Amino acid sequence: MPDQRKWSDPYLLNAISNPSKGGYEVKIKCPEITFLGVRNQPDFANTWITMYPGELVVELKSLKEYFYQFRNKILSYERLINVIYDDLVDTYKPDRLRLVMEFNARGGISSKLTIDSDWGIRGGDEKYRDWVGQSDTW
Repeated sequence: MPDQRKWSDPYLLNAISNPSKGGYEVKIKCPEITFLGVRNQPDFANTWITMYPGELVVELKSLKEYFYQFRNKILSYERLINVIYDDLVDTYKPDRLRLVMEFNARGGISSKLTIDSDWGIRGGDEKYRDWVGQSDTW
C-alpha cells in the first residue's frame, strides 16, 4: 500500500471503546466534504459511512476535523475515497466498513463511488451480501 501520509493525517481520528459486546450498525452521514479537485477547483462530496464496529467506535468530532483537512488538498475522487477508506479501516478496525461518496456534478456529470470491506476483492468474506442485486438509486 502506498504511503498515505502525503494525502491525509489519520492521527486526527480518535476512537472510543465500543461500549457494547453485541454487534450493531453505526451509520454516519457527512453532508459536505470539501476538497480541491484535480483541476484545483473546489469540489464537494456527500458521504455515508456504515460501520459494524469491533472494539473501537468513531469519535465524531475527530472525524469532522479529519474531513476538514482535505479542504486544501488536490485529490481525484478515486484517490479521496481510497484514502478515507484506508484511514478508517486502519484506525477503527471494524468488522465491516462501507463507504459511499456522492460527488457534486461538474460539467453536467455526477459520480458516486462505493467501497465495502465485505467485497472479496477488498479481502472480505462476502458474508453480508446485502449489496448484491441492489439497484443504484440516487
